[in-house]
Amino acid sequence: MAEDRNSHQGKQEQKITMLDKFVMKMRSLPREICRTIWKIGHEDPRRVIHALKVGLSLTLVSLLYLMEPLFEGIGQNAIWAVMTVVVVLEFTVGATLCKGLNRGLGTICAGSLAFFIEYIANETGLVFRAVFIGLAVFFIGTAATYLRFFPKIKKNYDYGVVIFLLTFNLITVSSYRVHNVLKVAHERFYTIAIGVGICLLMSFLVFPNWSGEELHNSTVIKLESLARSIEACISEYFQDQEIVVEGRSSEDPIYKSYKAVLDSKSIDETLALHASWEPRHSRHCYRYPWQQYVKFGAVLRHFGYTAVALHGCLQSEIQTPRSVRALFKNPCIRVAGELSKVLMELADSIRHRRRCAPGLLSDNLHAALQDLNNTIKSQPRLFLGSNSNQTTNMIALAAAAANQKHEKDSGVSLSSVKTDTSALIEWKTRRVTDQSERKVLRPTLSKLAITSLEFSEALPFAAFASLLLEMVVRLDLVIEQVEELGKVAHFKEFKSDIEIIIAREKSQRECRRELPPNLPSQGIE
Repeated sequence: MAEDRNSHQGKQEQKITMLDKFVMKMRSLPREICRTIWKIGHEDPRRVIHALKVGLSLTLVSLLYLMEPLFEGIGQNAIWAVMTVVVVLEFTVGATLCKGLNRGLGTICAGSLAFFIEYIANETGLVFRAVFIGLAVFFIGTAATYLRFFPKIKKNYDYGVVIFLLTFNLITVSSYRVHNVLKVAHERFYTIAIGVGICLLMSFLVFPNWSGEELHNSTVIKLESLARSIEACISEYFQDQEIVVEGRSSEDPIYKSYKAVLDSKSIDETLALHASWEPRHSRHCYRYPWQQYVKFGAVLRHFGYTAVALHGCLQSEIQTPRSVRALFKNPCIRVAGELSKVLMELADSIRHRRRCAPGLLSDNLHAALQDLNNTIKSQPRLFLGSNSNQTTNMIALAAAAANQKHEKDSGVSLSSVKTDTSALIEWKTRRVTDQSERKVLRPTLSKLAITSLEFSEALPFAAFASLLLEMVVRLDLVIEQVEELGKVAHFKEFKSDIEIIIAREKSQRECRRELPPNLPSQGIE
């Protein structure tokens, strides 16, 4: 009775606790919503401007319904103008132009073909007309859908093909029952043209966001993010305090920096595609090689993988003692500093659209590598160890493994002698106990065996240093791609005067910001 009362009381307390949590969450919900709204707008104010542009465009196109003279001239088809604004108006000029032209081209082609089908079908009888329309819908739908699998069509005109299918079927099928379908098609085309025109005017004239400039600036910021992540990794690896790993992977600024670079493939491809649709809006946009930016982004991701591995060394289970790290602190910091300096110089050259300095890989980087090499050679015992200690440790490890195997074999042989039910139960119980003990003891035994080896304390640092050297090697590929980009994009030649140095220092102070957020609706639907 007392147990039932206690369980009932526990359930009541649990319900009260859950109710309190729910009430607290509902009270904090408005504050969280306001904080999220402010955060999204503060990260990129262009989002607020784009939202206002969409609202203004919808208001303008709604006048086709609200104003009586316009509604009498267009009629119920004015709703297609509203739908066009909602679907076509995108964040950047290139995306809006791509969707708008695809929608207009698909509508014109579908309407022209539907008129031709209707003209032929009117010359036949009623039964043959239905058969002809059905066959036309089948063949046109099959052919248009198959065209969507062509890589070039799917990349540039997929949305136009979808609009073509939709418009053709609406006009062709409805023409069998509706006699004034051609008039309806004309009115629908006019309303779609009005919607597309409003979208293009709003994108081009009211605070335009260019996809090409977005791609160019994001490339610069990715280089700067990689430079900062390398400096942060080195600073954290050689810091005096103990490294804290738990619960900080998603909030780690190092993780955010290289993750933005590794996740930029789809954004770069979308921006490059939309930039190819944009007209020349400045002196930099004459058939600009936007696909070269996509290739350069792939090289940056290849370089960024070493930053991921370098960051993984900070979170390794087995760490080199700080006393050993201190021996190599200055050479490693010097190498990382030179790496970051080269990356920042590359970012600055792309930002100002000028060629790189001739001696970008300066003697300072080679001197830093030589200094690190000499420091490692001066401590051979940390990486080689003594043979006697290694032999002793290996003998101890082999003895422990043999002892464990002997206990296992003895347990099996004793249980095999007994044949009754109690012996079988006893054997199963012992087997479960042994398996649970091995699950606990085996990782501990292996970790103790690893840490007992003398040379193991220097192995984590050896991996760290090898990743630094790998970064220097991959840096050559990054520099080659920047030089190739400057060549095909006709960057201005490098001029080593004081004005460029002052401009670079000023831009570095102003551009300490994150990668641009994911653009809304960047993909082609």
